[in-house]
Parts: sequence; C-alpha cells; structure tokens
Amino acid sequence: MTEVIDTTRALPEHAEEPVVERDLQTVEMELNMGPQHPSTHGVLRVILHLDGERIVRAQFDIGYLHRGKEKLCEYLDYRQGLSQIERTDYLAPWNDDLAFVMAAEKLAGIEVPERALYVRTIMCELNRIASHLVFYGAFGIDAGAITPFMYGFRVREVILNFFEYVSGGRFFPLYFRVGGLKEDVPDGFVERCRQTLDYIKQGIDDCDRLLSSNEIFLSRTKGVGVLSAEDAIALGVSGPMLRASGVPIDIRRTEPYMIYDRFEFDIPVGTNGDSYDRYILRIEEMRQSVRIIEQALKDFPGGPIMARMPKAFRPPAGEVYLRTEAPRGEYGIHLVSRGGSDKPYRVKIRAPSFSNLAAMEHVLPGAFLADAPIIIGSIDIVLGDVDR
Repeated sequence: MTEVIDTTRALPEHAEEPVVERDLQTVEMELNMGPQHPSTHGVLRVILHLDGERIVRAQFDIGYLHRGKEKLCEYLDYRQGLSQIERTDYLAPWNDDLAFVMAAEKLAGIEVPERALYVRTIMCELNRIASHLVFYGAFGIDAGAITPFMYGFRVREVILNFFEYVSGGRFFPLYFRVGGLKEDVPDGFVERCRQTLDYIKQGIDDCDRLLSSNEIFLSRTKGVGVLSAEDAIALGVSGPMLRASGVPIDIRRTEPYMIYDRFEFDIPVGTNGDSYDRYILRIEEMRQSVRIIEQALKDFPGGPIMARMPKAFRPPAGEVYLRTEAPRGEYGIHLVSRGGSDKPYRVKIRAPSFSNLAAMEHVLPGAFLADAPIIIGSIDIVLGDVDR
C-alpha cells in the first residue's frame, strides 16, 4: 500500500496567503554587427546595445576602408586626382568627377562648352539611375527577397555597357576633364542613348511592380526607421534621405548648376520619413532622371567639347567650395590653391554617406534588432564615401 504524503502546510487561522513578487531582471547585451556582415553594405561595424530584441543605442565604428583619398589628391595634378576622387562613392564615379572638375573650373573661372555640359548632365543622370538600381537590389535582399537584385542589375548592366561605349570604362570612366571632356562622344550617341532609355523605363516599371506593393515588403518597411523633417535638418542629412522626410531640397533645383535650370523635372518628396518612403522616393527619382535625359537629348548641341586650356592647368591662388546633388545627397568639394602649382594645396570632400550614416544613431534606438538591416539599408551608404 502506497502512502500519499501531503506536502502542503496549512496556514494559521485568519492568515493571508503571502504574495510572492518575482522581478524579471534583464541585462543589456552588446552585439557586434559587422564589420564583415552582408547587411552593413561594406566594412561597417555597428555596436548594438540591446534590451531583449529592442535596440537601446547604437554606435558606429568606421574607418576600415579609409585610404587617404583626400591627401593623395594633394600629391597628384588635377587630372590625376580624378582617379582618386571617383573611387570615393564608387557607385557614382561620374557624379564624383563632376564635382571635382566643376570646383577646379570655378577656381580658375573656366567656361565649359555647351556640348560638354549636355554630355556631363546625361552621363551623371544615367549614373544616378545605375546607383539607385544597386540600392533597389540590395534593399530587396535586406528585406528577404532575392529576385529584386536580379531585376535591378539586369537594367544596370545595360547602363554600364553604355558607359563603356562612351568612355571605354564600365565602372571608372575618367572621362571628364577640367574644361570639358576627354574626347567627344562616339557616332550614334543620341540614338543609342534613346534605345538605352527605352530599356531603362521598362526596367524601372518592372522593378516597381515586383516589390513596391508586396505585402511582406510593406510590413517590413512601413513605419520602420522614421526620421522627422526637423531631425533630418538638424542632423545634416541630405539627398533622398532628406527628401523622404518631407524636405523638398534638391541642389539641382535650389542652387542650379550646369544646365539643370533648363529642364522640367519634379522633386519627389516623402511624407512619413520611414524606410518605405526612402525606397519609393528613389524609384520616382529614376523616372525623373529619365525625363531630364530625354530633354537633354532633344536639344543636344554640336560644337567643341573642351575649353581653351593650357598644357598644364595651374589655377590662381584661392579656395572654393562647390556642391552637387549626387545620388546619395550633397557631394561637395572644398578646393584650395596656392597658385603656380598643377597640384591642389588642399582637397576636402563633403561626403553625403558620412552625414547620413551619423543620423542612424538617432534613428535606431527603439527599433527591433531584426529591423536594423532594413533601416541601415534604406540609407544607401557607400563605405568608400564614408571613410574616404
């Protein structure tokens, strides 16, 4: 016979059952994301402090790709320095080169021929589209979709082929020169560019239909990583990231350079400042770039492609700051000349990725750990542009 033992103890008469409080104590965890991590889009190290799955604060450790590009430019002449400049934001080399040659031209007071201005505008807008297509594909992978990468790079490949047709280089063109262009565009340039645009327009529509209304993609990006207009301005954000927060500032419109004031194009602006707005705004920007190129091709002029230049370019003493609207925001060149030298005395780059990335320390706290790749990916940083 088995005896059952009652292990409960009777409480004294009129005694209340004690209430046991158990406080769950959590310890803040430190997690390294990167520097070798696909979702950091380069050698970026993010130190995340977590409370459960929530990010408490984030610290960015940069410098892994620092190559001293600004200092190297001071030991090279103005033409040689372009090879260093276009390797900063290496997804937008045409736009990088443009800012540098325009700064040198402003320093020396050089007037660039009309034909060269039109070619520069067309190539830089094509580069804007190519850069945004890389963002599109990479951002799709950040959200868990592989197919957008194939769609984006299929169109980008056609643009790179066109770059090779014009300059001889698919990735790094070295085509712009202080005073104009290295050489004139090939025969049939206008017609081939129009054919390329037809393919691009269809490709943009395909990319838009594939991802923009996907329910999973919407749930991963809507309301995630919100940056208000006031905070964006205070943090020095520029480019698509600033406009996605509702601030309609585009240097091509607010401070027109080259021939942008001759063209009709809209400035897409977001309303929520979240990751989805930063995505969809770039889709619309690609369409506006197509509009600009079509107008430039319609009025494409003849004539020379180079101003009258000395054999060795030696600008007078002085300093300038020139800013342009690159695919990631304000790309500025501060150039100092002491006069009499074919090398700049000082080169300083105002890189949009650097300022845009700094804003993430304000945006990431409060977000889920799983949303960190989405938020960081929505900035569209290039680490060569951050570290330089």
